[in-house]
Amino acid sequence: MSRPASSYPDLAGQVILVTGGAAGIGLAIASAFADQGCHLVLLDLNPAALSEAAKHLQHDGREVVTVAGSVTENEPIRQACAEALQRWGRLDTLVNNAGIASNHPSLDLSLPDWKHVLDVNLTGVFLCAQEAARHMVQAGRGVILNVSSIYGIVAAPNRAAYCATKAAVAMLSKALAIEWAERGVRVNALAPGYVETDLTVELVKQGKLDFQALARRTPQGRLAAKEDIAQLATFLASKAASHLTGQVIAVDGGWTAYGYL
Repeated sequence: MSRPASSYPDLAGQVILVTGGAAGIGLAIASAFADQGCHLVLLDLNPAALSEAAKHLQHDGREVVTVAGSVTENEPIRQACAEALQRWGRLDTLVNNAGIASNHPSLDLSLPDWKHVLDVNLTGVFLCAQEAARHMVQAGRGVILNVSSIYGIVAAPNRAAYCATKAAVAMLSKALAIEWAERGVRVNALAPGYVETDLTVELVKQGKLDFQALARRTPQGRLAAKEDIAQLATFLASKAASHLTGQVIAVDGGWTAYGYL
């Protein structure tokens, strides 16, 4: 399901770094920025998917640079930021999208699994934000968008590590926003609800998700499309959102607002 793109002329020519940008929501966000005339740096673990994403995004003169690596390691993050600066001399927006799911009964959640979720979903977000902000603060401008979740706002069973990290991303975003506001850097968090992606479609096939039940639980009666998330990202990066920082914005069709059972 696609959504009509909004136009933000001020984004044309800007440089956007998207983590986890080779597929799913990350690729949809990258595509939305490409449609605004932005140049892109994609950081992702999957080299083959990065290559395919670059082919998809490189059109009408738009440039795409890819870096293969993990957000849990400093070197790929530094390389991604350095590529933006070396090629275009600027880094305007970081979209901290990389993350992993975790669905285990808490009594069965092992320490290695707990640490891995924290490393990717929380520490990775901080490391990327810290490295990008070093350049943005020097330039006196920049936008950081961290992807949290509805499960950073409300809780669910068997998701202790996921809920904990996504809630931490929401609060981290607020802390960084008030710290860096006077330096010209805006920080906000996006909190998607259930989104129809290749991953969630596969979970439906495996009997682990029920789209119809999820849609019934959602006041708008549907899951989000990837483009719903992407359109919010471009808005938040644009001058139209210039006084918007330190916010956690749910894109969930009313899921977190609906408390009646």
